[in-house]
Amino acid sequence: MSYWAAARAQPQREAAAQHFLQLAGFTVYLPRLRQHRVNHGRKVEVRPPLFPGYLFVEIVVGWWQARWCPGTLGLVMNCGVPVRVPDGVLDAIRARERNGLVELPRLPRFKPGDTVRIGRGAFQGHLALYDGQPAPERIAVLLQLLGAERRLELAADAVEPA
Repeated sequence: MSYWAAARAQPQREAAAQHFLQLAGFTVYLPRLRQHRVNHGRKVEVRPPLFPGYLFVEIVVGWWQARWCPGTLGLVMNCGVPVRVPDGVLDAIRARERNGLVELPRLPRFKPGDTVRIGRGAFQGHLALYDGQPAPERIAVLLQLLGAERRLELAADAVEPA
């Protein structure tokens, strides 16, 4: 019975690991994101891996060859055997794909200075000012704390409009 396992790739070498694993006869799944960035004043689409440094390998018979394949740093192991990735996880990732690329849900955009309410965590219920989004999954806020404004980074889904 086949199952999916996670393989660790060398830094910035997920595509090479995918190529060599496929040459070795493995079915490989490397989910990629669809992101838009501004480069030299132009909006360009980039396609980074959803999980940098990792890809999924279907194990049918043996897993030793996948463990030592060029471009990989091995499989994610537990007690000497590859960890099985639940099928529901890969199905959920594939359900978010549009034209072969994963599209993350777009959260409501804030403008710098907008008042937001922290919805979870140690500062739940506090009001803060939106200060930017350093990464797609993180949000920066300014919080009045101990008589001064402190900049905090929180999960993007931890804040809501006030």
